[in-house]
Amino acid sequence: MRPTWSGSLSFGLLQIPVQLYGATRDIDLHFRLLDGRDKKPVKYQRINTDTGEEVPWSEIVKAYQYRKGSFLVVDDKELKAAAPEQTQTIDIETFVDHCDIDPIYFHKPYFVVPGKRAEKGYVLLRDTLAKTGKVGIARVVIRTHQYLAALGARGDTLMLTLMRFAEEIVDAKGLGVKAKPKISAAEHHMAEQLLSSMSQRWKPSDYKEEFRTKLRQALEKRAKHADKEPEPKTKPVAHTKVKDLVALLQESLAKHGHPTVRAKPRRTPRKRAAHRRTG
Repeated sequence: MRPTWSGSLSFGLLQIPVQLYGATRDIDLHFRLLDGRDKKPVKYQRINTDTGEEVPWSEIVKAYQYRKGSFLVVDDKELKAAAPEQTQTIDIETFVDHCDIDPIYFHKPYFVVPGKRAEKGYVLLRDTLAKTGKVGIARVVIRTHQYLAALGARGDTLMLTLMRFAEEIVDAKGLGVKAKPKISAAEHHMAEQLLSSMSQRWKPSDYKEEFRTKLRQALEKRAKHADKEPEPKTKPVAHTKVKDLVALLQESLAKHGHPTVRAKPRRTPRKRAAHRRTG
């Protein structure tokens, strides 16, 4: 495996030579577009929207649309002036508690591997981060793009996770989720029981990507036997109705080995009999 990035990790006055290796892999199935008439690959063309003619790469320029139909051409000098300085350093700016970072900010992980004769500084930083529960917040430039990143300990290695900036996060308040339905104590109790009955230790290996596996197997079978298969019919998703919430919770609890919990009926006050006056 080849490293994605090589440089140094800046930790105070320490400079630790390191390399970054991708911690994830692409398992997507990639498709080509074909002409349905003769099954030949289709090429993309750069077409001028006014003349309909193909534009050669030598005449392509980048532009910023500041209003509909109006563009500012951006040249290489402007791009270079705005681009981050090409450094080969992971600059740690501060340390924060790992638990203080919302997972929504984490984007893409990389393994950090020490260079030759850099193991001591590497292990010192790794063990200190593991002991304190801290992560280093750093900036790093990868392929001309500057990223915010979190450096933390993961077992025997350091892991650098590229992060999203605050302005990239959508505020959930704008989604209009303000409903506050009244939930009874019995409904809360049954929901907690259901969660408890379905809880177990997290084991990533228990979960497989089924769609790509099934599709790959089907495609390999077709490629081998040239069988034509009908397109699968999709069933509409049935949404849970609010009035069925208690019944579904009770059914779910029973399915997971819990006795059915029934909501206690409300007591209605008894009416006092009117006393007749006797004369």
